[in-house]
Amino acid sequence: MARILILGGTGEARALAAALADVPGVDTVSSLAGRVRDPRLPVGDVRIGGFGGADGLDEWLRAHPVDAIVDATHPFAAQITSNAADAAHRRGIPHVVLRRPEWSPRPGERWHRAADLADAAALLPDLGTRVFLTIGRQGVDAFAGLHALWFLIRAIDPPDVATPPRSTLLLARGPFAVTDEIALMREHRIAVLVTKNSGGGQTDAKLDAARALGVPVLMISRPPSPSETVTVDDVAGAVEWIDSVTR
Repeated sequence: MARILILGGTGEARALAAALADVPGVDTVSSLAGRVRDPRLPVGDVRIGGFGGADGLDEWLRAHPVDAIVDATHPFAAQITSNAADAAHRRGIPHVVLRRPEWSPRPGERWHRAADLADAAALLPDLGTRVFLTIGRQGVDAFAGLHALWFLIRAIDPPDVATPPRSTLLLARGPFAVTDEIALMREHRIAVLVTKNSGGGQTDAKLDAARALGVPVLMISRPPSPSETVTVDDVAGAVEWIDSVTR
């Protein structure tokens, strides 16, 4: 029986666990960071909580041997990705990163690119005064010093860091309909959308809404992956990779 550790928390991770549940001779354990209060759980065994860095993951792998690791975390979970690559290398465990394709601007979209959160905060005042901030609850404090701007902050759970003084918090979990996103942006007179290039097979509804309304998008680029990392961009590719390293 091949034991697969899925570092999860994404739709791709849940889909992979479901796909592997039907594969004979394969068993999975999915690990969630525990940052969302009511996470969507995958099929199969699940553990919730951090490992304590690369050293902690290394110790966990020593106590719970696995045959392969699939990093299917969020594209912006850079530290987890780095820790997984480090621990997998130490243990000599096959390791792959499952990353959905990045979004690219389409005709009619007005993108401005930011290297990271700090860069986005520096660029934002020149783009608009009413901001739709859709980066999740982590990193919101990067914008806390922008006192002249108003923010609509959407997240699944409330931020536990400083927030901009002029802001409204909207707690909601997607997916969202394009028509609802258009109505929301109109209601709050949004002048600029700030989001991360999370990517995916389909364009996100908020990007479609911004395009329809002519609202500019401040797109935060993904952090780079560790060097020499094997990457696949969909669940089928991950299943094929697992088959190749475990048969």
